[in-house]
Amino acid sequence: MRAMLWPREHGAWGILLVPLVTGAAVGAIRGGAVAPVLLFLAASLALFCLRTPVEALLGASAVRAQRGTERQWVVLGAAAYSAIAAGTLILLFRHGNNRGLLLLGAAAAASFAVQAGLRKLGRETRTSSQLLGAIGLTSTAAGAYYVTTGHLEARALALWGANWLFAANQILFVRLRLHAAKVEGIGNRFAAGWHAVLGIVITIVLLFGGFEAGTLPRRAVLAYHPMILRNLWWFFQKPRPLNVHRLGVRELISAIVFGAIFIVALASWR
Repeated sequence: MRAMLWPREHGAWGILLVPLVTGAAVGAIRGGAVAPVLLFLAASLALFCLRTPVEALLGASAVRAQRGTERQWVVLGAAAYSAIAAGTLILLFRHGNNRGLLLLGAAAAASFAVQAGLRKLGRETRTSSQLLGAIGLTSTAAGAYYVTTGHLEARALALWGANWLFAANQILFVRLRLHAAKVEGIGNRFAAGWHAVLGIVITIVLLFGGFEAGTLPRRAVLAYHPMILRNLWWFFQKPRPLNVHRLGVRELISAIVFGAIFIVALASWR
């Protein structure tokens, strides 16, 4: 029952919440209101959790609601999540406020729709679907900044993009660890993990492009250093037994460290 009512993707929690916290923190530093963020947090969590019972009902996940009792509980869970999401969104939209969330929601919904389509094509598209899904999850950075400051501006989109870049590299690194844990030799590891190296190169290029365009301060790069160094160091390590649970915990800690450094680096962003 828990698998049909509570999201099973442990990494997705970090991809959802760390951007939300960074967006809210940067907005608060710029003098924004904190109270709307609590409503946005509740709405985001409710919508995130809603997908699990809906997929169980539609048979779109590995765990499906089949018996009458199971379906009743899953329907109740979906109804509860829907009520929380609807209530918090009504409060956010009252008096005509926060209409920009509709644009962000539409973009996130589109990414999730494409992700669902890719997942049906098989395991070959799993990484691509995860990268697309991360676009929707990291949109909470822009949403939290927007509801805090009342401005859906380039800064909000920069926060979204910066958080997605980090999440994308995490996804590529986890995929590499899962599929190349026993690969030996630096050359063989680079051959198996070229996509992770390419992700780092693209991240660095885009970050410096953002610096030159003035959409991000240069010190923001400090938040990516631990992740980049960790990812590159893996290629020079000897193969070790893979503990999936430990890997998930480390990635969550890595996301929290990124978020903390990112907020400090952007504390005086003007």
